[in-house]
Amino acid sequence: MARAFDIVGFDLDGTLLDTSATLTRAVNHALAEAGRPLLDIDDVRPMIGGGAKNMLQKGLEASGGCNPEDMRRLYPILLDFYGENVSEGSIPFPGVIDAMDQLTAQGVCLGIVTNKFERFARKLLDEIGLLDRFAVVIGGDTMGKGNAKPSAVPINAMVVEAGGGSAVFLGDSIYDTMAARNAGIPSIAVSFGFLTGPVEELGADAVIDHYDDLIPTLDRLASRN
Repeated sequence: MARAFDIVGFDLDGTLLDTSATLTRAVNHALAEAGRPLLDIDDVRPMIGGGAKNMLQKGLEASGGCNPEDMRRLYPILLDFYGENVSEGSIPFPGVIDAMDQLTAQGVCLGIVTNKFERFARKLLDEIGLLDRFAVVIGGDTMGKGNAKPSAVPINAMVVEAGGGSAVFLGDSIYDTMAARNAGIPSIAVSFGFLTGPVEELGADAVIDHYDDLIPTLDRLASRN
């Protein structure tokens, strides 16, 4: 079967993998160090997507308030804990492995663009057993300060490193759809991700409710262009 796009890029947390259990443990570890009340997983899910610092800030705000001193002290504590437990409790979303198998069989190049630090993204993917499937892994720190999503810079870098050609990007947040739009490529939102509101508000070119919908959705998007 002919491929619809040469490159398919994925956000990581909330798009490729359900990492909510792992990230909730990391946030709560930091909050416990501060003597704060712990958060439920449903509280943490909407905090995910903007990187660990943003997640910690939101966690502190939700548990009694955030101040610079707490951020400075707790941020490295959260990172250390997360780095040691990066894959524990993190699982691929249903159907994503089969979808990637189909894309690879079509000759599609797969990439990751996440706001997670690259070292954590690579370690997580390696421990889950998926790292070798991706030609490109770009983290929130890969392209330098100020060049994480929603900047177009990491999306453009993914396209270049993947060999160029037509590309599409999947994500679950406004960071993802804006980054794709800024880079001039179509975006697909996943309705099962870590949403902060209705998925339609993300302004994606298409929405999927399950990875079984991905290949037909790619075909429809390609036919529009």
